[in-house]
Amino acid sequence: MLKMRYSMRALLLTSGLVSMLAGRCLAASSPVDVEHSTLTIRVFKKGLFSGFAHDHEIAAPLSSGSADLAALSVEVHFDAQKLKVLDPDASTGDRAKVQETMLSDKVLDTARFPEIAFVSRSVKPSGENTYSVAGDLTLHGVTHWLTIAVSLRNGHYTGSVELKQTDFGITPISVFGGSVKVKDVLAIRFNIVLQEK
Repeated sequence: MLKMRYSMRALLLTSGLVSMLAGRCLAASSPVDVEHSTLTIRVFKKGLFSGFAHDHEIAAPLSSGSADLAALSVEVHFDAQKLKVLDPDASTGDRAKVQETMLSDKVLDTARFPEIAFVSRSVKPSGENTYSVAGDLTLHGVTHWLTIAVSLRNGHYTGSVELKQTDFGITPISVFGGSVKVKDVLAIRFNIVLQEK
């Protein structure tokens, strides 16, 4: 009887220790290294006189983020007002005009919707060092489900995804009576790095 009580006590103590350690592992999340992580948005032109316009390249610096590798979850946040038009082939004046339009109520309306965020709801391995990440993207005050293919190489989580502006209540810009337009589809590429512990 004493031996059985001892065994039960040892089993309970072991189970409690395992549960405590597992809880700590699941709770451990790694912050995103916002200084070394990048996300770039490509906006493409179309229309009769599109040859006289530029495609746009926009940098979206991360403001914060975290990844829980044990729980297979990730979230990232962006300050919409810090998105920056790069457009290396455009003049300084043209870049400034595009920047102003992008942040205005004609496009992102950053005064009303200052944050862009992605929060994963599902992360599933899809191959060797590749994952299918699905979750909620909130942009322009609208939240939509998004699935992204992510690859892991040398500590860098990389991938690309396309989305439509109209899905988030944004009307693509059109000028000169529609002879120069912005395509609805945006192309997004990212390279996410976690902080070293």
